[in-house]
Amino acid sequence: MKRMIWIILMMSCGATYISSLFPLYGDHYHMSSLELTLLFAVYAVILVPTLLIVGAKGSSWGLKKVLRISIWLSIASTLLFIGSQNVWMLFAARILEGIAYGAFTGTATAFLLKQTSHDQQSTAIKFSGVAINVGFGMGPAISGLILQYVLVQPLRLPFWVLLGLLLSSLVLIETLPKHEDSQKSTNAKISLGVPDSIRSHFISFIALPAFTFFMLGGIVFSMIPSFVKNVIHSSDLSIAGLLVFMLLGVAAFIQFFPWLQNPVKRMRIGIVFLAIGPWIIVLSGQIENLLMLWLGMLIQGVGAGWSFQVALMFAGQLPKPEERPRVISAFYLCAYSGFIIPPIGVGILNQFFSLNYSLIILNSFAALIIIYVLIYSVKFNHYYSKVLSK
Repeated sequence: MKRMIWIILMMSCGATYISSLFPLYGDHYHMSSLELTLLFAVYAVILVPTLLIVGAKGSSWGLKKVLRISIWLSIASTLLFIGSQNVWMLFAARILEGIAYGAFTGTATAFLLKQTSHDQQSTAIKFSGVAINVGFGMGPAISGLILQYVLVQPLRLPFWVLLGLLLSSLVLIETLPKHEDSQKSTNAKISLGVPDSIRSHFISFIALPAFTFFMLGGIVFSMIPSFVKNVIHSSDLSIAGLLVFMLLGVAAFIQFFPWLQNPVKRMRIGIVFLAIGPWIIVLSGQIENLLMLWLGMLIQGVGAGWSFQVALMFAGQLPKPEERPRVISAFYLCAYSGFIIPPIGVGILNQFFSLNYSLIILNSFAALIIIYVLIYSVKFNHYYSKVLSK
């Protein structure tokens, strides 16, 4: 299990590694804020269909084979970043990374469970979730620290470090047994949909919180480096990466916090925190206070961890077993759409308004969603109480 957790950690690290380099790419290639957000969003645009396809077909292709190819694609993406000479190469590298991580995340959990004894599977799932969140945070943190403190080839050196980490994953994957099913399914269907019996609950209390968490997280990944540089006026290139690391580290480990075991109450508190954090971030830009920015990230991290944890739990718990795969696929589709649409919207708004004002508009949109989810939670709580009593 430990080796597979390390592989998940490294691949997740690679998925967000570019975040701290956005300001440098903007300056070096004269990219606008819209182009930078498109560079971020194209990853998710490619990832979603890849996840759905490989999630359905991965077992018939061979899980270990898919994981091996995913790591090689991530390595190819890293080499493209190292050798990039113009903007199209950056986009090509991001597309490759989207394919790599989409294929990887669609099969990694299934492969991990095959490596784990039945009595340890719940623990394995928890640690894989932590590894994903921590890895997402580690990527910008490592690249940001290299940019700030190793003043050699800033657009190349960080990716040489990432290449070494990915190569360690490639070595480890070859030490793991295949553990494939004896009979492979060759006609697995790519299905997506939510049963009528839970559709309104899914949309209002599962999909919307997940969309909001990824929306606000996507803004952090794509815009916080520029926010730190242009709004807070800090020249420390490591700060943005460390902020992302704290956000996702808190989101990962707060899930183990024993307070508020009732999932509906945890969701309510989580989305309130998810609403408060971004407004503190906006306030930090108004008064140019870095400490306030750290506080906003901390609060958003708590909200992100709890809201995502509960939404994913409901996505797996509410449908019937035979309906679960397509409901969870729909869940991830709604979640990753938050990575695509709003960050691009901020990039467009930033053509007409300041970055801070653009964030105010987006936060207002998120606040409306969160108010609706809080109101709907009353209805959902009655429904969930009946489910538990059956």
